Amino acid sequence: MRAGENFILFVQWYFFDVPKEILRGVKNFLKFGLHYFSIPFLLKTLFAHWHKYFWQYPKGLDIPKILEVWISNQISRFVGMIARSFLILIGLLYEIFILIFGILFFVFWFLFPIIWFFIFVYGIKLLFKI
Repeated sequence: MRAGENFILFVQWYFFDVPKEILRGVKNFLKFGLHYFSIPFLLKTLFAHWHKYFWQYPKGLDIPKILEVWISNQISRFVGMIARSFLILIGLLYEIFILIFGILFFVFWFLFPIIWFFIFVYGIKLLFKI
């Protein structure tokens, strides 16, 4: 191969192949977070009972017992909602972190040659004290 062909291959790799892989990697991390934290499932079951703990209503017209069961079931749903909300929040924070980090890495990948050039010029200036 000649030098021109190597340069074209490098440009293709640097500006086309690797950015596709970076985006694919970020997409995989985002999918992983959705499945690991079960965000869609937790949203569907947000108001479900905590660990399926619920009490059966009595057969007769026992008002105090009915209120006790109703309040206990509401407390179970509230505890489930709090726990699921916390997990959803942690999952969404993970997703936001991965998205921001992925975007920054993607942008940095394209800026790296420019940054490297300025660091090189600065080093030459320091070396020769221009």
